[in-house]
Amino acid sequence: MSIAVEIKQLLITSNRNEKLVDINFTINSSTALIGQSGSGKSLTLKAILNLLPSSLISKKEISSNFELNHNTIGFIPQNPFTSLSPMTKIKDQFFCEDNKKMELLELVGLNKDLLNRFPKELSGGQLQRVVIAIALSNNIKLLLLDEPTTALDEASKDTILNLIKELTSKLNLLMLFVTHDIDSIKNLCKEVIIIKDGKIIEQGITEDILNNPKEEYTKMLINSTFKNKEFRK
Repeated sequence: MSIAVEIKQLLITSNRNEKLVDINFTINSSTALIGQSGSGKSLTLKAILNLLPSSLISKKEISSNFELNHNTIGFIPQNPFTSLSPMTKIKDQFFCEDNKKMELLELVGLNKDLLNRFPKELSGGQLQRVVIAIALSNNIKLLLLDEPTTALDEASKDTILNLIKELTSKLNLLMLFVTHDIDSIKNLCKEVIIIKDGKIIEQGITEDILNNPKEEYTKMLINSTFKNKEFRK
């Protein structure tokens, strides 16, 4: 049976009762969520992860054909340098048995010897692989990613994107990939959602949207040089 997560209604408001996000969509494959800074994509991610104050959530209705909790959702944050405790050895940052830790490191292409090192002894690419391994510690079904390659150089970025694609396919994971970098989703995400001012303005198959965008906003995003502009948050 195929798995899916349906955000039937997500309404996030400010303390002044202004609508920040008002959307609904379904994650049934590898999906990208793209928009400018302030468009609401990170708020959406935080809402799914239950990281927003309840006072901001005016309505939230999410359904899936599996139980959504910390055991079934994995999260990969933006910066691997700040997502790990700097004074704690890698082996003590996992939440699983030692044999599982070694299996996970092997899965992401790292040597088990890294378990006895501290984060400062690893490169950015190695750290992001560790973060990915930790996210896979449980038998997750949904992987959420918040700009996972922002802090990496181009070579490491490509390596990590290829690894994510390989793992999501191998482990049959649903994925919601929040990014400002449209280039990174071309070969990674089957579907794309374009969000503007807290509302979805265009969505569909990634190849179709990138080759034939209907909205001017989408065209602007595609044509923008992301390295010179900030479309984060």
